[in-house]
Amino acid sequence: MTMYYRSWLFVPGDSERKLGKAIGTGADVIVVDLESSVSPYGKDTARQIAAHWLKAHRQSITESKRLGRWVRINPLDSRLWRDDLLAVMASAPDGIMLPRAAGPEAVRQVAAEIYELEQRHQIPLGTTRVMAVAGETPQAAMTIGQYLDAPHQRLAGLAWSPVGLSGSLGATRQRIGKTGGWSDALRFVRAQTLLSAHACAIMALDAVHADFTDLRGLKTAARAARADGFTGMLAIHPDQVPLINEAFTPSDEELEHARRVVAAFDSDHAEGVVPLDRRAIDQPSLKVARRMLGIEEHPAHDHHRGPVLRPA
Repeated sequence: MTMYYRSWLFVPGDSERKLGKAIGTGADVIVVDLESSVSPYGKDTARQIAAHWLKAHRQSITESKRLGRWVRINPLDSRLWRDDLLAVMASAPDGIMLPRAAGPEAVRQVAAEIYELEQRHQIPLGTTRVMAVAGETPQAAMTIGQYLDAPHQRLAGLAWSPVGLSGSLGATRQRIGKTGGWSDALRFVRAQTLLSAHACAIMALDAVHADFTDLRGLKTAARAARADGFTGMLAIHPDQVPLINEAFTPSDEELEHARRVVAAFDSDHAEGVVPLDRRAIDQPSLKVARRMLGIEEHPAHDHHRGPVLRPA
């Protein structure tokens, strides 16, 4: 069974102490953050520390644990992002997370820079992926569907941020009531991110649960994210990682049900619908079961979808 990239833990790029502990958190991906968790005066230091950490852990990942080494750069409108890439690309990160992505054109712009730096540092072309954080401005929110019209080979997934969009809107709330769902604008962006990612056959990441002391709320949110179809979830504290991993890992009961679904179709050589536990099980249910068992790879797990032959 393949279970890649469930938990994506942000770690401040200017903290050697926190980065030193990151490997032991159990996160599937460490996202070295050069953006919001680093002060404007600490950017250069963060870049140096990030590059050193990436290089140090390039070869030290254990064979039993496939750890993603990603970097969140600063947004394109900050004029800092090129310096971020110049600093970290020599250490060959697995991917770059792009905040405040305005749409497919922003991905193409970053991808062109990555292409040049891969050549410069003799990194296999196309191996550095991009994760776009979609819909953080009203304009970007209205372009999420365009990722399907203009896909890029480097685009590995889409994420979203209620904090970013709320700030852009000047909104005074993110949820309806203390325990309610997202407000209408945030729910729209969340749904568009999820749908567009699946339409592009790439990863879909749900937003950070901002209150890292609310582990009960996180557990509920992570389970809901997986149930809705997200492939993973962002985290800002190590204590969030085990709950996210648990939520996105099929239980023994789920795995047993998936085996029975596959067996039911195999035994009947059915092409349409088979009965199981007084229910009609259809082909989409079979596909979900096969993916859960690792028989059929989820498209979002195909992080290397072919070489990138040009910087466009």
